[in-house]
Amino acid sequence: MIRRRQFIVGAGIAVGTLGAPSILRAQTPRTVKMGALRLIHSMPPHFYERFAPAGLKVEIITFDSPTDGKNAVVTKSVDFGTFGIAAGILGGAVGEPVVVVGALSNKGMGVISKAGSDVRAVKDLKGKRVGIWPGSTQEVFIMERLRMEGLSIRDITAVRVPFGEMHAMLSRGDIDAYVGAEPGPGLSISSGVGQLVEYPYGTAMGGLNMIFATHEETVAKDPDLVRTMLKLHRQSVEFMMANKQVVADMTVQKLGANRTAVDQALGANNVEYVWKLDQTVLTQARTYSQQMLELKQIRQLPNFDSFLNPKFSNEIASA
Repeated sequence: MIRRRQFIVGAGIAVGTLGAPSILRAQTPRTVKMGALRLIHSMPPHFYERFAPAGLKVEIITFDSPTDGKNAVVTKSVDFGTFGIAAGILGGAVGEPVVVVGALSNKGMGVISKAGSDVRAVKDLKGKRVGIWPGSTQEVFIMERLRMEGLSIRDITAVRVPFGEMHAMLSRGDIDAYVGAEPGPGLSISSGVGQLVEYPYGTAMGGLNMIFATHEETVAKDPDLVRTMLKLHRQSVEFMMANKQVVADMTVQKLGANRTAVDQALGANNVEYVWKLDQTVLTQARTYSQQMLELKQIRQLPNFDSFLNPKFSNEIASA
């Protein structure tokens, strides 16, 4: 499912020292299509309007699936996209022209079981029905956590469940636990339906979750646009980390999310907005890819020289 929201942004708003491409400085109108997911940790694009240069219009296209968001970048249905690193790796591993140029958010995940149940640790998932969305970042994390506990995916009954349905299925008893994306875990905890098993960040992949990506042709043919959008992203992220109540307000407004669930997620510091494609992210992405290869989720590693491009992030960080 795709929903479009348009923001005519930037009238009379300067980008200050971060600058803008000459095409925008010349006031030539331009529309940039920006993909986002219906998740708290995919909220930065909704703040770009605060910092956009005059003449730039950002059309936000919302996706319900990380794979859909990645595919939109590959087909150039959007100019830029935000989605989980796992979806990006799945594309990069088969040679799709997706390029990661920035980070977007860390954390935003949670392993949740029914409140009062005996599932209080990852090892307790053995023999249980666990909601997982295939191809997601969460799937990779839980498979690694199971391995660390001496288990595998074969020791649980994995149930294919979209993120938006996990809380309801847990509430009805259709599943015993789930590996979800915020605000799902926040909703389950705050409503009393679920209990936190863990935030699954104790692996070599850290809290790596979502990234900022574009098509390889955009990198090659329109690098100024890449710089402008990544600068907007940086400004938005820095604003969001300093103004979490504004983030909560915007999340409720744009996504229709439950306010208590949003406050739970942000209050638990389970969402971290980032922008730099720094060495930590690059290392975690490579570790993540190796993990997916070992789990046979991909047949070969992406070409990291083209899949991960820190050039723009480094330029902006040193400006």
